[in-house]
This record gives sequence, C-alpha cells and structure tokens, in this order.
Amino acid sequence: MASAHILSPSTTAAANSSTSHLTRQLFHLPCKLPFHTFPTKNHRLITKLNVSSPTNKPATSTISKKPIEETIFFDGGAHYGDLVANLLLGFTLLWLPLTLAAVSRAFYLRYRFTNLRVTVISGLTGQDRSDFSYKVIKDVQVVPRFIGEWGDIVITLKDGTKVDLRSVPKFREIAKYCLSMAEKPVVLKEVTEPKGF
Repeated sequence: MASAHILSPSTTAAANSSTSHLTRQLFHLPCKLPFHTFPTKNHRLITKLNVSSPTNKPATSTISKKPIEETIFFDGGAHYGDLVANLLLGFTLLWLPLTLAAVSRAFYLRYRFTNLRVTVISGLTGQDRSDFSYKVIKDVQVVPRFIGEWGDIVITLKDGTKVDLRSVPKFREIAKYCLSMAEKPVVLKEVTEPKGF
C-alpha cells in the first residue's frame, strides 16, 4: 500500500513563496515601452474607410430595374379556312398556283404579336425570321377575305417598307392591337374593294 506524502504547513508556505517570487520575476520585467504599443487580442487597431461616389458620375441605386416581360397577344399561322377554300378551288388548273401558295402559308408561315414586337417566321425550318417594333409602325390597313372570316394586314413602317401579312385570323382585333401599341395613334384603314380569296 502506497503511503501518501503529507507536507507540513511550514513547507507549503515556503513552496508558495518561492513560486510567487518566480512569478514576479517572470511577469514583472522592467519595460520602457508604453502599454498601448503591445499588440494584444483585445486592442486591435480599427481602420474606417469612407468611400464616396465620384462627382462626375451620378450615384446608381442598388435596386436593379426589372426587365419588361414579353406577353403574347396572338401566336399562330394562316387561317385554316384559307387552306380549305384554296384546296377546293385547286382542282382547276387555273387556281393551282394559289392553292400551292395557301398550302405553303399553312405549313411554313407563323405570325406572333407580343406587347414588344411583331414577328413573322417563315421557311421550312423557321430559319427566316423578321421582327419589328410597334414604334416604327406608320400605318395599318386590313383587307377582308371570304366574307370577313380572315383577312390580310398591310403594315407600313416609317421607312416606307410595307409588310404584308396574308390570311390572318382575327385580323381586325390584331390590327387594332397594333395601332394601340404604336407610338402615335393611327386610324385603322379597311380596304373594301378587293374581296376574294
């Protein structure tokens, strides 16, 4: 059995005094530097940086403007009645070229009217595409076909270019929409003389 070594009070006091003397010698060294130059964890130097915008550029806000979302008013091809009527009349050799034109319009032509632009997509794979904004519209005319079920829309641009949209369904509503989206109000013109397919 191991015996415990017990120190007397006089030995304990002598040991404590020698420890405190060593502690005083280690931590109370004479120093000529002031206290604030010692780098410590609690005494870090804090640097403030003031940034101002340059005077020649206006200050921009951090809130970014939300882009205008494009909404579709009409997206579709030529009216199906144009195809049916031309197929029925296509049995005559005289009407055959117009029937082929109606078939190509039905399968390879697409109109899209959005709140930002007018798009005409054509071609076998849709590779031919032309877009223009409502801001460049100068004049809009409509030509009704087959008792007004479908019609043509002729849009004249400010540079003099005429865009002919054939066999458009809801042609009157689409023409009014184009005029309402144009920069300055233009009166809708309806050509009534040439009626046909």
